[in-house]
Amino acid sequence: QVQLVESGGVLVQPGGSLRLSCAASGRTLSCTNRGWFLQAPGKEREFVASINWSGSSISYSDSVKGRFTISRDNGKNTVYLQMNSLKPEETAVYYCAAGLHGSDYHRVDYWGQGTQVTVSS
Repeated sequence: QVQLVESGGVLVQPGGSLRLSCAASGRTLSCTNRGWFLQAPGKEREFVASINWSGSSISYSDSVKGRFTISRDNGKNTVYLQMNSLKPEETAVYYCAAGLHGSDYHRVDYWGQGTQVTVSS
C-alpha cells in the first residue's frame, strides 16, 4: 500500500511563488515516475508536470512551462513542485500522483489527498 501526502498549499498573491511537497510512504517509489495534477472548481483534473525515476525525463503542461519546476529526492521518497509567477486561474487543488501512464489522469496508479492552492490578492 502506498500513501502520498501533499503539503505546502496556501494562499498566495498573484505573481508569487510556492513550493509543494509530496511524501510517499508504504513502499519506496524510487523507481516509479511521479507527477502533479491540478483540479480547479468545476473542472476536470489536468496534468501539470511529471518526472521519471532518475529525473532525466521531465514533462510540463504548456501553461506552466518556464514557471514551474518539478524535482524529486529519492532518498526521502519525496517529489516537489516549485511554482513561480502564479496566476489567479491556477487556484486549484493540487494532487500528487505516482505511477503515471502519460498525462491522462484516468491512468494514474496512486493519488494523494490534494492540497489547496489559492492565488488571490
